[in-house]
Amino acid sequence: MLVISPSIRIPLAEFSFAYMRSSGPGGQHVNKTSSAVQLRFDIGNSPSLGADVKRRLAHLAGSRLTLGGELIIEARRFRSQEANRRDAIERLSMLIARAARPPRARRATSVPQAERRRRVTAKRMRSGIKKLRGRAGDEDQ
Repeated sequence: MLVISPSIRIPLAEFSFAYMRSSGPGGQHVNKTSSAVQLRFDIGNSPSLGADVKRRLAHLAGSRLTLGGELIIEARRFRSQEANRRDAIERLSMLIARAARPPRARRATSVPQAERRRRVTAKRMRSGIKKLRGRAGDEDQ
């Protein structure tokens, strides 16, 4: 059971794992062992998540989300399969925890009066500099 918060508990049966050979350096060890882990989690069909969490999780997943709505996390940082499996679960847990927090409501604010004055003053100064330059083709001959 993966416990994200008191209200979000996901049974490990909802995850599917695939193991493959990792890429990169490592010599004979990396060529013989399937230590890389691919974790798949079907967001749309998960009864453990609410609709709003599912929507935010799909948005956070980005390119890790398949067209079928499956979240794929690959872990190949460690040499052992078990460590990579724990890493994939931990990364999924952090992603779901981020999706579980609702975004803060944005409060509308207005631009301060002093800032407006500074902006207009800067525009006037820039305008004055450009007026001093003259126009192209007005050179004295």
